[in-house]
Amino acid sequence: MPKKVAVIGAGPSGITALKNLLDQGIDAVAFDRNSEVGGNWVYSENESHSSVFETTHIISSKTLSQYSDFTFDDFDTTVSDYPSHDELRRYFQAYADHFGLVEHIRFDTMVIHCEWISQSKWEITTETGGIRKTEEFSDLVVCNGHHWNPRWPNYPGEFAGEFLHSHSFKKAEPFKDKRVLVIGGGNSACDVAVETSRVSKMTAISWRRGYRIIPKFFFGQPSDKIGERSAWIPLKIRSFFFDILLKIMIGDNHLYGLRKVENKFGETHPTINDELLYKIRHGKVKPRPDIKRMDGKKIIFEDDNEEEYDTIIACTGYYLSHPFFDKKFIDYSSGPVPLYLKMFHPEFRNLYFVGMFQPLGCIWPGAELQAKIMAGEIAGKWNRPSNIKDLCEKEVTHPHYKQIDTPRHTITVDFHAFKKQLLKYLPKDYVSKKKVQVISDLV
Repeated sequence: MPKKVAVIGAGPSGITALKNLLDQGIDAVAFDRNSEVGGNWVYSENESHSSVFETTHIISSKTLSQYSDFTFDDFDTTVSDYPSHDELRRYFQAYADHFGLVEHIRFDTMVIHCEWISQSKWEITTETGGIRKTEEFSDLVVCNGHHWNPRWPNYPGEFAGEFLHSHSFKKAEPFKDKRVLVIGGGNSACDVAVETSRVSKMTAISWRRGYRIIPKFFFGQPSDKIGERSAWIPLKIRSFFFDILLKIMIGDNHLYGLRKVENKFGETHPTINDELLYKIRHGKVKPRPDIKRMDGKKIIFEDDNEEEYDTIIACTGYYLSHPFFDKKFIDYSSGPVPLYLKMFHPEFRNLYFVGMFQPLGCIWPGAELQAKIMAGEIAGKWNRPSNIKDLCEKEVTHPHYKQIDTPRHTITVDFHAFKKQLLKYLPKDYVSKKKVQVISDLV
């Protein structure tokens, strides 16, 4: 059958997948449940697809968080070093407008089910306005994101106050004059703790393990730019020296009352935050150990100290979820993810995952490179390695970082090493800033 490609999602990964398919003259359509381009970066005060909140800024700097085909300078030279969610929303929408993508996107459309028929055929059922429709496609590109299906913590006892996930957190104002406990040490947890501390009666943050807190700037430069300049150094040596730099710049966690970091650099995701340590030392955020049990509004911590709280905000991550697949077909929610370059399946040649990786850096520059390789293969201009099954297995057994064994750490890559792997399969002139018009019968 002629190539007809379905793309699930019109967030940062979905739009670059769509753009690069159109670049190759391939008939493609993207489906998105929202009414505009941008995915998680479209802020809404209502609980929805999005987990971004009122004051969210990206945690990677703009020069390492842009598409090569449409840079921030192509969009707006005044964008801040760490763009806000609104700057990013406008950037993604400008990208879609510049390359004429909107006419190839079906908005307000849910992908209900994807049925693999053969290596050249999918049956995909979608729903728009309550009406379901099943269509045939030759290839499927999955870009549905991995920050939308909340993972909840489980503790003995019950909490009698307000208990929500960071997915539902939109702004700090509703927590004014409340006693708030934030669970977690990742980027969302530290941001939520900082924001609620501005208005709450008291904010505490509970960690079950130690986390590295990395400032956004070193020596007046974005910290990831410092990392980029040392990317030529072997990973183990680079990680060792970065740990030493952190100790020099901010000191050990115990100086702030936080749990000691017991893992090597890269074994857990570092947290990029400039304000948490400041708030702790100013008494606005109180460090707490892990929770032992809950009893009404009283929380008993593992050191047996007790405190009462009005609200708990669990910043405990998300499941890697693909509800449009039967679980017997594909389920990456808890186990390893054996995909070569985090995109090629060992058996299903007409299935691609774009943007389903967690870099120590930004996702969409890598997603753009994945999309170019994917589109090149579908167009018949590139062939994947013949030993794809072995390479998929190697993805699991030889990760960039040997991380702790949790569901959150199954798709981690090193930003620079991953980009280098992808570029190996692309020509030197891979950048394509031109708009390509493709007439589609799919939209």
